[in-house]
Amino acid sequence: MAKYDYLIVGAGLYGSTFAYCAKQQGKKCLVIDKRPHLGGNLYCEKIADINVHQYGPHIFHTSNKKVWDFVNGIVEFNRFTESPVAIYKGKAYNLPFNMNTFSQMWGVITPDEAKKKIEEQRKEMEGKEITNLEEQAISLVGRDIYECLIKGYTEKQWGRKCTELPPFIIRRLPVRFVYDNNYFNDSYQGVPIGGYNKLIDGLLTGIDTQVNTDFFANRKELESLANKIVFTGRIDEFYNFQFGKLDYRTVRFETDILPTSNYQGLAQINYTEAEVPYTRIIEHKHFESFAADVDKNPQTVISREYSVEWKEGLEPYYPINDEKNSKLYQKYESLAQQENHVIFGGRLAEYKYYDMAPIVEKVLKMFDYC
Repeated sequence: MAKYDYLIVGAGLYGSTFAYCAKQQGKKCLVIDKRPHLGGNLYCEKIADINVHQYGPHIFHTSNKKVWDFVNGIVEFNRFTESPVAIYKGKAYNLPFNMNTFSQMWGVITPDEAKKKIEEQRKEMEGKEITNLEEQAISLVGRDIYECLIKGYTEKQWGRKCTELPPFIIRRLPVRFVYDNNYFNDSYQGVPIGGYNKLIDGLLTGIDTQVNTDFFANRKELESLANKIVFTGRIDEFYNFQFGKLDYRTVRFETDILPTSNYQGLAQINYTEAEVPYTRIIEHKHFESFAADVDKNPQTVISREYSVEWKEGLEPYYPINDEKNSKLYQKYESLAQQENHVIFGGRLAEYKYYDMAPIVEKVLKMFDYC
């Protein structure tokens, strides 16, 4: 008899939410992770009394009230609103693209003026077939915004020229003709009060966990412990790379403690010119410290992010959904669909970039929570 109903490989948001829901239905789970901590990429480390998002910034956002109520039932979320700024050649522009951005770019005041300016610049793509990201961006917002706020950042992010990237990456580029810097359209958004570790700890309360445990180093014994496996790691690794390896982009962080209470005035600033080697700077205290109390801590912590090509030994972050990798993933997906005792879920197992809320919603639906 197996000791557990589920062996859950990976203690990130998918695995932790699955474990919580299974426990609510009387199932026994073992959650393992090869890292020395739980939480996957949500993990926060306390530095200078600030919750530092070790694997990049995470803002939970959703319009699904059941999902919002679910996570807030585990830990209370604050009212953080994502409103990043882009810096290009020493000038600041609001994101996402909205009337503040257009006013900063062209000096226009009204939506009609902004629309007219964009329409003038979109004309260069009239009648042309859209074949790459550069053409797609110009067809949506014109040449000025593309050159200043999209081109350099995107090429740093993906390590490829925009003319070599598929257009679908930027097909849903948000353009708003209102003065609103709220990055997300969702009804609810925020960050757990006290950091994401509290969310993960709440989800995994009363559940057996093991860190520093590599599934592939002791696969046979671990698989024998449970009736079913929930796998959230790399799907190509699960199948011993029999068709080849999927590609990713990864991120390198440079994190510093600074002797100032407020370094940049907000959580995220993007640097969109190619000459600046990092893509953005995150100031972590702004996720939980608002204007009234930002100066209470005389120190701050910032992280500079550098997007680099992934290789073994680095953390895989962003799937590269080009034609080659999409076809390769389909081969692995066809194997996964034949499994009766394995559930594949999450960013690496499905080779798909996920925001957090869709991950939670997907698991809740599996257990008929929503």
